[in-house]
Amino acid sequence: MIFHDPLILLLIVVILPPLVYFYLRRKGTNQVLFPSLETLKKLKPSFFQRYRYVLIILRSAVIVLLVVALARPQYGNEQTKVTTEGIDIVLAVDVSGSMLAEDFEMGGKRYNRLYVIKQVVKDFIQRRINDRIGLVVFAGRAYTQCPMTLDYEMLLQLLEKVEIGMIEDGTAIGSGIASSVDRLRGTKAKSKVVVLLTDGRNNAGEIDSFTAAEIAKTFGIKVYTIGAGTKGLAPFPAVDLFGNKVMRQVKIDIDDESLTEIAKITDGKYYRATDTESLKEIYSQIDKLEKTESEVTHYTEYNELFHYFLLPAFWLLLFELGLTKTRYRKIP
Repeated sequence: MIFHDPLILLLIVVILPPLVYFYLRRKGTNQVLFPSLETLKKLKPSFFQRYRYVLIILRSAVIVLLVVALARPQYGNEQTKVTTEGIDIVLAVDVSGSMLAEDFEMGGKRYNRLYVIKQVVKDFIQRRINDRIGLVVFAGRAYTQCPMTLDYEMLLQLLEKVEIGMIEDGTAIGSGIASSVDRLRGTKAKSKVVVLLTDGRNNAGEIDSFTAAEIAKTFGIKVYTIGAGTKGLAPFPAVDLFGNKVMRQVKIDIDDESLTEIAKITDGKYYRATDTESLKEIYSQIDKLEKTESEVTHYTEYNELFHYFLLPAFWLLLFELGLTKTRYRKIP
């Protein structure tokens, strides 16, 4: 509890001591003449006589309660208001056939690249606050899976529906960047970012990846590129003559040089993820690099408490006046 006008509490010190002093000085000033005090000395004081100081106690309590009420006691709930424009982010994910390679592990089990990437991207989305996020998937061409949104629940649902084979096969990195830029170019965010993940090299689409990067640079969009997959041979699922699933070692070529150049052109950065842990660390680093700059305003919502002191003061005053006019009435 705090007081809106705490200096008013000084009135307690100013008023109470003089009140008590003059009350005690007045004691015995009203006299009734008797020819002898012997008889009065034999009388025992009554109950009300023994507690005659209750009047000054009640009067003091009334004054204290009134002064506290005047000081406006309050109970506050402090809150923090965050004002921010946020960052606009497009997550561009490769869904080409090579993403079926099962060279990533989670919980001791092997999963294909796309499955693990979806789990890591899900965690990345859940860590963001006040940022609009969109999702672009690409293979032989690019496709907007989710437009820019603050509805992370809807975004996560659409992320779950991303599957290999939903787009004709190929790796159109340039188209993936171009579609992401198209999502971002009209936004008013101060910071615009594309996080592009692929496990191959540009071999499809109508736009060159470097040209797309230059367009992104023109709109002030940074592109973080991630090359996902083990270096060398990777286990790839296949079907044998009997229809059984078998794993074959296949070399999947990742164009590290081009992805590095794309990031360099747009003032971004290139990362190489060879396993699940390094992939998580990369998204964690990007999460830290692209943080929203926010203006924080503290404010407190107060509830007035003065009536809790004013009402008791009123009833105590009535009680004191009643005693003064009845049991403690003075005869001049």
